Amino acid sequence: MMIKIILLQLFVLMMFNSIVQANAPALRDRPNVVVIVVDDQRWDEYGAAGHPYVSTPNIDRLAKEGVTFTSAYVASPLCSPNRASILTGQYISRHGVVDNLARNMSSKRLDLFAKDLQLAGYQTAHIGKWHMGNDPTPRPGYDYWLTFPGQGRSINPELYEDGALHEVKGYMTDLLSDRAVEFIAEERDTPFFLYLGHKAIHPEVKQKDDSTIDFTYKPKYQAAERHIGRYKNKIWPRRKNYQNSEMNPDFPGKPVLQEALQYKNSEKMGKKWDAVLDKNTSEQTIQDRAEMLLAVDEGLGRILDELARQNILDETMVLFTSDNGYYYGEHGLSVERRLPYEEAVRIPFLIRFPQLAPAGVRINQFVQSIDIAPTVLDLADASIGLHVQGQSLIPLLMGAKQNWRKSILIEFTSYEKPMPWLVDASYKIIRKGKYKYIHWIHHKNSDE
Repeated sequence: MMIKIILLQLFVLMMFNSIVQANAPALRDRPNVVVIVVDDQRWDEYGAAGHPYVSTPNIDRLAKEGVTFTSAYVASPLCSPNRASILTGQYISRHGVVDNLARNMSSKRLDLFAKDLQLAGYQTAHIGKWHMGNDPTPRPGYDYWLTFPGQGRSINPELYEDGALHEVKGYMTDLLSDRAVEFIAEERDTPFFLYLGHKAIHPEVKQKDDSTIDFTYKPKYQAAERHIGRYKNKIWPRRKNYQNSEMNPDFPGKPVLQEALQYKNSEKMGKKWDAVLDKNTSEQTIQDRAEMLLAVDEGLGRILDELARQNILDETMVLFTSDNGYYYGEHGLSVERRLPYEEAVRIPFLIRFPQLAPAGVRINQFVQSIDIAPTVLDLADASIGLHVQGQSLIPLLMGAKQNWRKSILIEFTSYEKPMPWLVDASYKIIRKGKYKYIHWIHHKNSDE
């Protein structure tokens, strides 16, 4: 009798599995996904977003053939914390990467969504910047792993691939695009997920130790040799909130910013940090950044071409974004993206996927970097764990906007090493409608 019961249970289980498999999308029918994250790119820093002179035909193509999210924001306006949010779908207060200090071991314990894609049958690749610690060895969840220590260098970089660190001749952006195209071109029977994290358009920096950048060394924006000088003498029209530091900026209602700027613009700071202050962000800096972006755009074009060559372009979701913005003298700020204003916390966010994303559509609802993980998992029909705090964008792409979020949270935890004028500048932001509330954690009666 017991044997009959066991056989009956096995039969029921087999029938249930057959029904589930019959109703689930076939693995080969699931879309491929390419996520491209540029370093420090502002939301308005490409042609279709209104940049006055940079030529970005391939980024613009994503906007023309896909969806532009006009109200896209970071979870935190700093490299390491927001990259961890992209890769986990979590706010920084949950995943714990709250600054740019070396977190080699803790970053290996993050709940990376690539692991869930692997379990769902995807081949996964991480190519490019990691920057949660300088340790370039592989993290869980990736079949192919290529990165570099820390911030890396633009010319002849050291790349960690095939289990070893070695110098590779060439320009970093081109090399990363090469590896991305090669990964896409591989023969496979499964769908793939590719994360491409560019070093561009971050400058060259000098590393003092495992967790500290030498800010007495003037950062240099290193464009590819073929692009150097392309935008010489071009002018960026400053926004209305641009503040010339020589006007002794005074901003009523912004006491924390006032204090930070007074310290930053003091004689003491000028003597020690003059090499990097770059008052108001010079036209040269803006031109150099635009020239660095050219190689990023060319690499995107090569990726789109390879997808088209394999007849999988329209079966692949291409998501293009940035880890945070950058100040061009707004609020008197330069060489900066940590403070809680739009230029730092708002990012470009584009999706091309004709099956769900109508061409040329602009979506104004709030989206954040924490939404990338659940969106990719949802698209892949993979499990979305309870630890994921973001929301899948699939309903938004399909036009269901009624029950979407009305507000967002942004967090920042300050630390002393990088910018001494921002000590105790930790904050939390609530953005709702056209209003933003900034709570300064360590400054009483200073909220904005």
